[in-house]
Amino acid sequence: MTMTGLAGIDTTVHETNIWLKGLMDRLQVGDRRLAYAALRSSLHALRDRMTPEACAHLSAQLPLLVRGLFYEGWQPGHQHPKEHHKAQFLDHIARELGPDAPFSAEEAAVAVFDLLREHIDSGEIRKLVGLMPREMRDLWQAVVSED
Repeated sequence: MTMTGLAGIDTTVHETNIWLKGLMDRLQVGDRRLAYAALRSSLHALRDRMTPEACAHLSAQLPLLVRGLFYEGWQPGHQHPKEHHKAQFLDHIARELGPDAPFSAEEAAVAVFDLLREHIDSGEIRKLVGLMPREMRDLWQAVVSED
């Protein structure tokens, strides 16, 4: 690992690499770029379905680099429709992943949700799942039931 001499930067790079390795394992891919694409697209789709307050609560528990990724391109004043369906959520992820990803948008979402479950406070995860429309909660069901 390249050391910058700045503990906060070195720590977040290390933590982010742990997150990417976890996604590589979950998605059974050997390419960090693919894990990054899964993380980025899933976090953006999730973020765009959350209130600014919920975004702040979740992001506070993310490593600094992942938090930056979470907020990348965010337009907090942009209103998203109140109702979101699982298909729309997965379409959002698929668009960002692109057609050549060796895994589906649903596989990416479930892997990222499992990663969040592993690294984020369980109470925060329960609140987050509770904010999701019923149709989308089944994407969380497998990973939340492991708690």
